[in-house]
Amino acid sequence: MFSLAIDVVRLTFRRPFQLREFIQQCWFVVSVTVLPTALVSIPFGAVIALQIGSLTRQIGAQSFTGAASVLAIIQQASPIVTALLIAGAGGSAICADLGSRKIREEIDAMEVLGVSPIQRLVVPRVLAAMLVSVLLNGMVSVVGVMGGYFFNVILQDGTPGAYLASFSALAQLPDLWISEIKALIFGFLAGIVAAYRGLNPAGGPKGVGDAVNQAVVITFLLLFFVNFVLTTIYLQVVPAKGS
Repeated sequence: MFSLAIDVVRLTFRRPFQLREFIQQCWFVVSVTVLPTALVSIPFGAVIALQIGSLTRQIGAQSFTGAASVLAIIQQASPIVTALLIAGAGGSAICADLGSRKIREEIDAMEVLGVSPIQRLVVPRVLAAMLVSVLLNGMVSVVGVMGGYFFNVILQDGTPGAYLASFSALAQLPDLWISEIKALIFGFLAGIVAAYRGLNPAGGPKGVGDAVNQAVVITFLLLFFVNFVLTTIYLQVVPAKGS
């Protein structure tokens, strides 16, 4: 899998670039992920806002509800939700597509003809997963923050001014950057794992189904581990605002 990742990075800059395949894969990944992502981000932001709002009320820190909710959504929830949907919907579809090509011996035929299946098939799919992850992460951040604002102000009688003021007082631009960087890396991991399992299925259609399940599980495990590493590095490198 690590070797495949290196090959994808190396072949990304080799011509000719498969622009048509890249656009088709971008549209395909968007079509299978954008609606589930939007539907998941609303309750996700609401749950975070309600939980943090209840906690801040208990300790008498209602004025910091907005900052805590928005930072939790942008830094943690948004890239993870995006990555889970990319891996669960887009990655599984990529793995099934490549796996079906493999058992039909299309991949072997391409290698016999001197066509690199990694450059022709894998690179456009991985880049599409990365691009769509970044775009969906922005959408989830906006929808999650709006949902958290609505539920905090309407259901918990929060103050709109305090919600926004605490956010602007504690949030900073690097919080958005780390969110987008996480989404980019998570999309790369989801694409690599899906492509690797798709190119190496067990025999027959059942092997393709098993490869899809394995790709989703492996991606989830990698995402949580990488998220922990990136969050630790970010908190050590970037000082908190006002500190």
